[in-house]
Amino acid sequence: MTTQNIPDTAGDAIPDEMVTVQPPMVTGSEILIRTLEYEGVEVIFGHPGGAIITLYDELSRIQPSFKHILVRHEQGGTHAAEGYAKATGKVGVMLATSGPGATNTVTGIADAYMDSVPIVVITGQVPTHLIGNDAFQEADIVGITRTITKHNYLVRDVRDLSRVVREAFHIAQSGRPGPVLVDIPKDVLLAKAPLQIPERIEIRGYHVPMQPSKAKVQQAADMIMAASKPLLYVGGGCLFSGAAEELAELARKTQIPVTTTLHGIGAFPVTDELSLHMLGMHGTWYANQAVQHADLLIAVGARFDDRVTGKLESWAPHAKIIHMDIDPSCISKNVYVDCAVVGDVKMVLQELLPLVGKKDTSAWLGQITQWKQECPLDYDQDGLLRPQYILDLLWEKTKGDAVVITDVGQNQMWGAQFFKYVYPRTHITSGGLGTMGFSLPAAMGASFGQRTRPVVSINGDGGFLMNAQELGVISQYNLPVKIIIFNNNFLGMVRQWQELFHESRYSHTDLSGSNPDYVKLAEAFRIKGLYCENVADVQKTLDEAFAHDGPVLMEFKVVKEEMVFPMVPSGASTDEMITKRMTPDSFV
Repeated sequence: MTTQNIPDTAGDAIPDEMVTVQPPMVTGSEILIRTLEYEGVEVIFGHPGGAIITLYDELSRIQPSFKHILVRHEQGGTHAAEGYAKATGKVGVMLATSGPGATNTVTGIADAYMDSVPIVVITGQVPTHLIGNDAFQEADIVGITRTITKHNYLVRDVRDLSRVVREAFHIAQSGRPGPVLVDIPKDVLLAKAPLQIPERIEIRGYHVPMQPSKAKVQQAADMIMAASKPLLYVGGGCLFSGAAEELAELARKTQIPVTTTLHGIGAFPVTDELSLHMLGMHGTWYANQAVQHADLLIAVGARFDDRVTGKLESWAPHAKIIHMDIDPSCISKNVYVDCAVVGDVKMVLQELLPLVGKKDTSAWLGQITQWKQECPLDYDQDGLLRPQYILDLLWEKTKGDAVVITDVGQNQMWGAQFFKYVYPRTHITSGGLGTMGFSLPAAMGASFGQRTRPVVSINGDGGFLMNAQELGVISQYNLPVKIIIFNNNFLGMVRQWQELFHESRYSHTDLSGSNPDYVKLAEAFRIKGLYCENVADVQKTLDEAFAHDGPVLMEFKVVKEEMVFPMVPSGASTDEMITKRMTPDSFV
């Protein structure tokens, strides 16, 4: 907003002259709210406190265009912002007070940083003159989050506030996405300044390499056409850039098979005959076999994570590697690549498609088909209630037209393996940080972000309790989230490792004496609860849950000893997968 000249209304006082009128002065709180509106924010998750009470007062007075959701814990709110961002592709926003409010967001911020999720976390801070004096509810949240944010700010002047917030959104969603924190002292929220929202954001030294080098794209095309055993290795960057259509066109045009990382799930339909599903530690045996025999790996928005590669020295021993990624720092960080194409993945694929043609990969695809037949994803069907069976029926119920948010542990891997994902942004999970308690609040955020598909939250009994308080929000807004708990009365993934590698010493993983009645817990929050312990009742339970308009919690009492296979033991090569239950002596 700029100053403007208007006629003087005092009549005969200054009859022939114009006066300069300054823009109206508003509080920092209003500047923040108006800037969020300017950014097109639809929903923010937050929890009030002393350092931001004036902001909440302004929210009440202004009634902004966006919706504020009162979360029950700041960690839950930050995961909700992640779920919203992952489901919609927009920036998620979390608001917290100073001190413990701010520190409670740290796990969610670190999770977003590891998984490249665009969120902006706004925290209150003690007044500027008290910073560094150990004031009540003071925490150096800028210092605490410096290594887990793309950037963070401490706003000391109200005149900088709008610019900083706009920069925060720009940084969060440009290039490789990630979290940005804005810390605002209480006196800055109270101070007044003109409402001046900058239209353009230019940050010195911050340049995102969107357009790829034509020479590098041509080199990649030549390598693709020369390869006889090529494999597309696809990560979350493909989804972030909205490149699923281009990826599918490339795979089908060249007849190159596709495997995805945990975060790449949904970038390519697993129902397609070219799909090898997920690779890595709990990926399919045939995907990992393909990696070990490929002569060319085409990495699309992936970062060669240790859960994918296993023992680096023996990973993909015969393959040359093309790496397409928007983040130059990822190139050759873990694995040396032969052709680096830096740029937005969607743009890279668009440039690449005209340069490649159909390849004869029939022999290679035939070998992969043989591997699929030798070791498919399966499980015992002996009449006992197993999570994989529930996921099979969930797929039949939805045909993949659902947003599935998994927690961390065995439920996460079963969810990745046995639900068939066919659409982008329908698989949401915590990957890099592996945060238990992620699923429920992230599903809450996803539900606020979109209502076109059912939202399903899949949990283990241990992780669910870590953020169960967000049932209050789900109940309050009657969100139609379908919650599944696989209850084996154990911290299942840790129990699996204890059985396989620690002579079945189940140290502090047995929850049977402390778990609540999950159905009654749901009912305490005025949420419909269903219990199932028999295979014959699974379909009925799912039908009843999906017929209900509001939220439903389903507790399935599953087999305690069930394990996640295939599995690559820690430190092993990906061609040393365990594909069935073995004795601990087998791993010595």
